[in-house]
Amino acid sequence: MDFEYQGKVIRIVQSDITTVKVDAIVNAANEGLRGGGGVDGAIHRAGGPAIMEECRKIGRCVTGNAVLTSGGSLPAKYVIHAVGPVWQGGKSAEADFLRRAYDNSLNLAAKQELKSIAFPSISTGVYGFPIEEACPIAINTVLNHLDKKTSLKEVQFVLFTRNDYDLYVEETGTILRTRG
Repeated sequence: MDFEYQGKVIRIVQSDITTVKVDAIVNAANEGLRGGGGVDGAIHRAGGPAIMEECRKIGRCVTGNAVLTSGGSLPAKYVIHAVGPVWQGGKSAEADFLRRAYDNSLNLAAKQELKSIAFPSISTGVYGFPIEEACPIAINTVLNHLDKKTSLKEVQFVLFTRNDYDLYVEETGTILRTRG
């Protein structure tokens, strides 16, 4: 489902993020940039050893931050590794850390003058962040970024399950209506 905002496209798709053809895909990474399960493992497997090699050189990335590597064998030119928070009941600034992970990813994309980026739903898998709370944070952070001058023309949210896709479509429509 495509939405238009400020002359840019927000695309919600149900797919495998490793197959998306954009300038950069975002990896829901861990602080050690070691690869792992879920989106992180899938990106490292599909992208090949070049991504892990670059991650080892970078070393670490703290929660809320993001770092850039090449896309290795992926269709995307770059991977932005964003470290979202582990859910601890919502009392440990998890929402702020999640917002920063999205914002820092968008800022890296803008610094590289990228035109398109694709996000998974950061922290809602093994990190346990409730997707109903994470989804509006992700969408609003992207919209706030698009309100500024940016090179980005397209932002995708690539969701693996139909339920996640449906939630992002509904929430994006609702948020856009309230923004006028």
